[in-house]
Order: sequence, then structure tokens, then C-alpha cells
Amino acid sequence: MSTHLDKTFDPAAIEARWYSHWEENGLFRPSRPGAAPFTIVNPPPNVTGSLHIGHALDNTLQDIVVRYERLRGKDALWVVGTDHAGIATQMVVERNLATQGVKRTDMSREAFVDHVWEWKEQSGGTITGQLRRLGCSMDWSREQFTMDPHFTRAVVKVFVDLYNQGLIYRDKRLVNWDPKLKTAISDLEVETREVQGHFWHLKYPLSDGSGDVMVATTRPETMLADMAVAVHPSDERYAALVARGAKVRLPITGREIPIVADEHADPELGSGAVKITPGHDFNDFEVGKRAGFAPAEMLNMLDAEARVVQTADGLIPDELVGLDRFEVRKRVVALLEDAGLLEQVEDRVIQTPYGDRGGVVIEPWLTDQWYVDAHKLAQAPMQAVRDGRIEIVPKSWEKTFFNWMENIQPWCVSRQLWWGHRIPAWYGPDGEVYVAETEEEARALAGEGVTLSRDPDVLDTWFSSALWPFATLGWPDDAPLLKKHYPNDLLISGFDILFFWDARMAMQGMHFLGEAPWKRLYLHGLVRAADGAKMSKSKGNVVDPLGLIDQYGADALRFFMAAMESQGRDVKMDESRVEGYRNFATKLWNAARFCQANGIGASDTIAAPKATTAVNTWIVGEVAQTVAALDKAMADLRFDAAANTVYHFVWATFCDWYLELIKGQIDDETKAVAGWALDQILVMLHPFMPFITEELWHALGTRPYDLIVAQWPQAEAQVDAQAKAEVEWLIALTTSIRGAKNELGIAPGAKLEAFLPEPSELARAMIGSNAAAIERLARLSQIQLSSAPAGAAMQVTAGRDTLIVPLEGVIDIGAEKARLAKAKAASEKERDSLAKRLDNPAFVEKAKPEAVEKARADHAAHAADVERLDAALARLG
Repeated sequence: MSTHLDKTFDPAAIEARWYSHWEENGLFRPSRPGAAPFTIVNPPPNVTGSLHIGHALDNTLQDIVVRYERLRGKDALWVVGTDHAGIATQMVVERNLATQGVKRTDMSREAFVDHVWEWKEQSGGTITGQLRRLGCSMDWSREQFTMDPHFTRAVVKVFVDLYNQGLIYRDKRLVNWDPKLKTAISDLEVETREVQGHFWHLKYPLSDGSGDVMVATTRPETMLADMAVAVHPSDERYAALVARGAKVRLPITGREIPIVADEHADPELGSGAVKITPGHDFNDFEVGKRAGFAPAEMLNMLDAEARVVQTADGLIPDELVGLDRFEVRKRVVALLEDAGLLEQVEDRVIQTPYGDRGGVVIEPWLTDQWYVDAHKLAQAPMQAVRDGRIEIVPKSWEKTFFNWMENIQPWCVSRQLWWGHRIPAWYGPDGEVYVAETEEEARALAGEGVTLSRDPDVLDTWFSSALWPFATLGWPDDAPLLKKHYPNDLLISGFDILFFWDARMAMQGMHFLGEAPWKRLYLHGLVRAADGAKMSKSKGNVVDPLGLIDQYGADALRFFMAAMESQGRDVKMDESRVEGYRNFATKLWNAARFCQANGIGASDTIAAPKATTAVNTWIVGEVAQTVAALDKAMADLRFDAAANTVYHFVWATFCDWYLELIKGQIDDETKAVAGWALDQILVMLHPFMPFITEELWHALGTRPYDLIVAQWPQAEAQVDAQAKAEVEWLIALTTSIRGAKNELGIAPGAKLEAFLPEPSELARAMIGSNAAAIERLARLSQIQLSSAPAGAAMQVTAGRDTLIVPLEGVIDIGAEKARLAKAKAASEKERDSLAKRLDNPAFVEKAKPEAVEKARADHAAHAADVERLDAALARLG
């Protein structure tokens, strides 16, 4: 039974109601045992998170695909869950404790972890509620958390198996150390900032007193742990020093260090000699190894908080020990200056590494950590991309993928945190390592009487989330869900986590299950501010998607995201476009109200009903063409093309033309065809705008099922070429008349007479049988099939026909010519001024990109105005 539609469309009144209905009735769950599966997993948002505009884009695209495949009859599963987010969550909980005057270290590890779990239960579900507001049709009945017991079991098994296969090992290497968080972080979690700093040129005296060697550094404090000076093997200036094994005596510490030949030194840069601190610089670490220093021998001068500690040789002056690294920098520079060893100080912009969460300068620090042999694991995913088992969309990202994977470094997976998956490794009294899934198994490996202590570190969050496509489906058990839904069909992710997450899922999935975790990987861009700038809180240009939903409705925001998502490009935020799609929803609402008022309701057929009139036959064909175009766009993952296809069909074809064409002649056939066409619209539009479409679906009549599980339209109806030609002729005539009237300032409702001396067969047939429609739509009182009288007239076209519309007595021809000429001159002036500016290289190269873009757009607009006004003047003769 249909429901009377309110006069005004109010998104807030329907969204929560329909979402609750879908979820409570289990309509997001896969429930079609005999159907082909379709599987997608969401990039699990941090449990600490709240919905930002990037989440809105990512999850909207996923929901469009899932709803589309569900409508196509697939057994669609969208896996949902959250990530335990080791660093982020520990930071949030520690901040909360600090407000109560409590430090993490005041508690036992077990008590702190219990406290985090309590926080998670109370505050960790914010983003899942927000995803519901967006309309995401996720299978909440199987919601996952990366520290659920079954997930932890999978993580531990992967670690132990990789260790036993020689693909996980412990090593002393340099890591990116965050002194604020006191943990290692990955290269991908380091952001480089430009900082105003200095380049200090220092003299290092030769040990035999015969002179000195000049070095330069941006971190003079690290000289306290220098172990060599490197020069290029071909640098003749230092060949004799290298040949005789010369050494320098370091200022301040007095340590004697060798001069070594290494190609890392650039003879063209400065003096050609560089100081080597292998324990505190990534390049120097490699130089140190080539010079014969084992990592265990490399000097360390910093503690976990980046305060100076005594080196193994005890040569750092006591007054420097315990001081912060930047305070020591000042002291070292002062001591060198006093000793006359500071030759020069250059001001320089320094590329400085910062932790993206801790927000402090990162220190390369020599520690024992756990590493994955990422190079070996990367081989299978690269081959899968090469042979097409994994398709990357857009294809342009393949080059970036291969570049990173081919040069991949060992993956440091240990983190010095309390919150996370504890590393399943135990140590004996002499440092022996026992890796096992349980402590009991580790004790069995160690033998009776051996005292064991567990590794205090936890695993990198990305290590566990790399298992997401299969651990969420029941692996390592032989689960039915795993058999049916692995590999997944598609992964949609931002390009910014291609290496954090996507590549690592490919590595682990292929290693443990022998198949790529998904068949296609779709990488979308970032959502940027309207001016193209990256959104950030510091810039104050962050857009809250929930605020947009409150103002315009979830459907409008979703449609904006789809329409603006063009492969390989970032999305520029434009609130006016979101408002425009709210207007689109209102247009559809009003069209449904018109249909309801005219006895047009729910269709009782999936196949197109019989149509005999040209307009009904035409709309049936238009539906078929739209479905075909929409299917192709979705197959190609062209979200913008898909959204624009359905938008133009709904707005222009159905609302603006079909409903106008049938006014006054809504018979039973037309009711059946119009009801069917509107049903097809609701199904096609549902993936993009689920709320309004479900509301209208039920408002238009009694239904045996909800729209979310309806059947996708079949593009089987034939396009009737004659009907299409007839209706398009009438549309072209009407559009041409309306445009001409607008240009010449003639009232839209004014009825005019037209002359057509040489009508085509199509025109003759249309004029003979559609006089009423022509008068109502084109506002032509009649069309004479004869020559027009002499005098001013405008010409309008419809198909191959040109109609003459006399203007004598309709408008003041002279005044209209003067008005058009004046407007044309103004537009020409603006066009030419902008062209001159755009021809100036200084403007194009130095102006802000948005200013150049605006100038180009304005130039194009004025050029188009000139052409339009020229045409209008030509019409007047």
C-alpha cells in the first residue's frame, strides 16, 4: 500500500529509520547460499577514530559497489571492523590518564592493558556509528577487531610460521626512533619537514699533528659517537692519508678514528670528507658495515628519550651526559668554537624527519628489533600484478607499486608499546630465543629448568592488519566463510596506504593462502579543500562529513563523492555541489509526488511493459541504454561516469522531458510504463542514494521485498529508432525555441508562429500527430509548412529541420540588437583582457595555480558568451 509523500523532502526524517530497518532485518548479511559470492573488506579505521572526509569517500565508494552487486543477485559480504591502532590508542589512553594525574608507568603492564580494554568498550565505537549514518551496508553481525581472540591467534601463528621459515629474524639495525613515544616507527610513519637550520664546518685534527680534515654536518652533537671519516676512493686529495692508514683525533672526546675510502663520500660536495656515525645515521650505518664495524660494535650516544648517554668507550665528557640532544648540540658547537675548530656556519633549510604521531624530530637509533624479510615476500605479489591476477586501477599506480616493492627494505615489526599483540618470543638466561605460539610450547623448546622471560615488545599494527582479508573469514581454521569469500573480489583504498597496508596484505595473503587476497585493487585520491590544498587542522580547512550530512543528507554527500571520484585524481571539496545533489534528491522526490498524484505507482513487472506510443516506447529504450551505460561504468570502476549517467537520465530524460511529455495524456499504458521507469530509476540510483530511494520504493506501493534486495534492471528492452527520433526531434525543437527566447529576451510563455518550408518526413509526421505537445512544450501556436514572410526572424533547428520564427511585433528589433551588441562588446573586452594575461608567462608561472585556473575558466566563459551573442544577433538578421 502506498504512502502519501510529504510535500517537502526531509532526509533526517528517513535516514535513521531505514538504516535501523535494514540492519535489524539482517539485510546486510550474505544470505544467498546458491549465489556467486562478492566480497570486499573495509580498511579498518582506528578504534580511536571518528569519521573524516577521507573515510566518507572511501566507504561511500565501497558501499556503492556492495549495494550494486547485491542488487545484481550476488551473495555480497562487506567485512567490517576496527584496528587496535597501537600507537594512537596508547597515546589517547595515556592522555586520559594524565588528566587524572596518572602515568602509564605508575601501573603494571597488565593493569594498563585492562584499562585500554575498558576505554575501548566505552569510547571505541564512535566511528562505527558514524559509518551507519553514511549508509554503509556492512555486515555488522560479523564485526571484527584486530585484537579479538580469533584474530590474535592468526597473528601469532603467522609470526611463528614466518620465524620457523626464516622469514622473521631479530637483528641489530638502525630504526626510526620516536623519543616522545619511545618506540620504533616505520619509514612510512615519518614525515619530512623543511626546517631552518645550519650547516657546521668542523676541523678534525690528524692524530699525527700534520694537519686537519674538514667535515660538515647538520647534527654536530653526533660527533660524540663518530667512528670514521669517509672520503671517495678516487679523491686524490686524500689518497695518501688512506694509503698510510691515517687517523683523526676527535675534538671533545679525543677518540682516534680512521679515514676510510667509501663511495658514499661525494668529492664535489664541500671538502669531500664526511664524518661517519654508524649508530645514528642510516647512510653511515651502511658505510660503517663496509668499513668492518659490526653493528654490536657501533657506538650509541642516546637513550630512548634522546638524552646523551656514555658511549662504550667512556670518552664523552661527564658534563654532557644526561642532557637533551638539542642542548648538547649547543654545548658541542660552543666547545668547538672555543677550541678554534669551528670553521664556518651556513644557514640552510634542512629536510628534517618528524614522527607523524609523536610530532618530534626522529632519531636514527641502533636497537635490537624484529624484522620480516619483506624482499622475499614481495616477489609473489609483484608476479601476480605482472600476470594479471591482481589488477591495479588506475593502472598508472603500477609503476609506483613496482618501484617500492623492488626496492623494499626489511620490515621492522616490533614496537616498544604495551598495547598490541605481544611478540611470541621468550628469552633464556644467555639470550637464547624461543619463538612459539604459547609459553608452554616455548618452555618445551627450552627444556626443563630454564628460566624464560617474554619479549616486552608488541607487533606493528600493520603486521596484524595485513591479515585482514583472511583472518576476518576464520583463518587459520578451515572455515566455510573462508572457502567461499577468499580471495576477496575487490579492495578499495586510498593511494596513501598502498604500502602501509595493501602491499602487505598481498604479501601475507599470497604466502599463507597461495592466492592474491583480492582480484582488483582500486586506489582513489585524497579529498582536498576547494582550492586544492591538503586539508589539515592547522590550516583550518578540514570539512566535517557529519556536518554535511546534517545539512544536506547522507544521500547528497554520497552522490557528491561518487560524481567527483575520477580515477587518478584528488577530489576537491565543493559544498555547493553537495547542495546541488540535495536539490537533485528533491527533484526526484517531487517527480515521485507527481506520479503519485496522477495514479502512477509501483510496477508489477521487472520486464518492460508493453508500449505503443512514441513517448512510452522512447522512455523504455532510454532506460535500457542507461542501464547498459551504468553497467559498463561500474565494470570499469568509473564512479564519476556511473553517477553522471544516472544523474542525467533522472534529471533531464525522465523528470524534465518524459513527465512533461506525458502531461495531459496519462492513460493506463502510460501509468504502467511510467511506474516501471520510476522503479528502474530507484533501483539504479539506490547504490548512490540508498535512503531516498528506499523511502520512495515503499511510498509508491506495496512491495514483496525491500529495495536493498531488489533485482537490478536488465538492459534487454529494445531501442525503437523511430520513436527515439520522433521524441528527440520534439525535444530539440523545444530546447532550441527556449534557448532562442532566452537570448532575445522573449517571455518564456509567449506563443509564437513558425514556418517550415521544406519539412523532413520526420517533421511532417511529428507536426501532424503531435500538435498539442508542440504547442504545450515549444509554445508554438502552429507550424506552417510554407515560406516565412519577409522581415526580422529567428531560426531554430530540430534535427535536420530549420524553422523560421517571425519576430515583427514580438520584440523591439532595434533595441534588442543594441542590447546584444553592448553585451557582446563587454564580453569581448573581458575575453581579450584575460587572454592577454594568460599569454603572459610571468602570470602563468608565478601566480597561484587556483588564480590561473580561475582566469582560464573566466576566459572560456566570456568566449562562449561572445559566440552565443553572435548567434543571437545573427538570428535577428
